[in-house]
Amino acid sequence: MKSQYLFMVLLGSKAPARNTEQHDFFFGIASELRHLVPAMRNFWPEAGNSLHIDGWRRITHIDGYRVEVMPKDAANTATERLFFINLGGYTSGKLEEQHYTLLTVQNDRLSALSASKLTAFFKTATIAKVKGANAHIDEKYGIDVDEIYRVDDLLSDADKAAYHIALSPDVDLPDDEIHLGYLQLHKL
Repeated sequence: MKSQYLFMVLLGSKAPARNTEQHDFFFGIASELRHLVPAMRNFWPEAGNSLHIDGWRRITHIDGYRVEVMPKDAANTATERLFFINLGGYTSGKLEEQHYTLLTVQNDRLSALSASKLTAFFKTATIAKVKGANAHIDEKYGIDVDEIYRVDDLLSDADKAAYHIALSPDVDLPDDEIHLGYLQLHKL
């Protein structure tokens, strides 16, 4: 069996009745990105034929940890978890919300929240003189297990049943390559 990897995919769509392109993040497990196409279509069915990839990453290293996909029945004794956080903030004079996504390995919700507040984005994407225009955490994926999700909670039911995400300290790994650019699903 080929090695399985965790993928983070930035999906885009000019869905019906929308004025601008919309985006969302998809997490899936496969040996190759192209094997995730049916799951991506299932994740965002209303996007129809406009669904495409604007960027992707095979996640193998975060915060000095090796990230591996293991069979569900393999032991998982680590207390650390992989969190996905979507920060939102504002820039003066721009009629749009800016976003910054963060993957981080932490033990719990409070540690993940603290890590997000240390980012340059969180510190700078606030307009102090405008009420309600402070940086905030959107969609809080992975910040609180009780009411929101860790990355492993964002996986499909089939992936959750078959695999778990194993984290082990490894500071010698290089950063994951991030692939950017428009990519049609049928060309994978």
